[in-house]
Amino acid sequence: MRMRTMTLAVAAPAALLAAGALPADTSVTPTRAREGAVGAADLLAEVASCSRVSDGLYSTDAGKSPSVPVCGKKGAVFWKADMDIACDGQVTARCNRDNDPWFHAGTAFPQSDGRPLNAQTLPYVVVPAPSDIWDYANAGVKAGSVVAVIHDNQIQYAVVGDTGPTDIIGEASYATAKSLGIDPAPATGGTPSGVTYILFTNSRVSPIESRSAAASLGESLAKRFLRDN
Repeated sequence: MRMRTMTLAVAAPAALLAAGALPADTSVTPTRAREGAVGAADLLAEVASCSRVSDGLYSTDAGKSPSVPVCGKKGAVFWKADMDIACDGQVTARCNRDNDPWFHAGTAFPQSDGRPLNAQTLPYVVVPAPSDIWDYANAGVKAGSVVAVIHDNQIQYAVVGDTGPTDIIGEASYATAKSLGIDPAPATGGTPSGVTYILFTNSRVSPIESRSAAASLGESLAKRFLRDN
């Protein structure tokens, strides 16, 4: 189920040099997502129907028939798909070439110090690279845009952190999966269905690597989304 991420940025030289060695795991293990002031059921009810904004459909995995549209409402675009596990970015105890055969030591969008994002600790979502199907930038989605990722009645607020294949959709970081109770193993984990991604347009978390900022802004944007639709 896992697909290789196609990043549009070249990894920082330091990150590439570090890719050959596995550092000690000093990161904080992601905690289980908890429902806040905005309920998962409320958001899911608001995105129950689809007004398609993409010109075509995406596949959930390589070789599968296209079936997933990108939909839109005031203040957000969204889709419902699977979740493949992204481990690209900084080399960590869980995200490295030994654990992930598709590992790439870079992300399309770096954190505030210029290094790639840390997939093990940062909830981030991979968006398809621009194509004739859909261009995320034209929809008001950018690096650090807030995403509400919903699975099994849990919400995890994440950021747009990387880009992937132009024809495949449904991928999020190790930390996103872990927080939602999804198997985060990059080679064998993920889930084949049941994940909703709501991307709040014209939003941006700063710094992009701040989980607390994403959660705070996400709650605010989710409330606005429910109010405006």
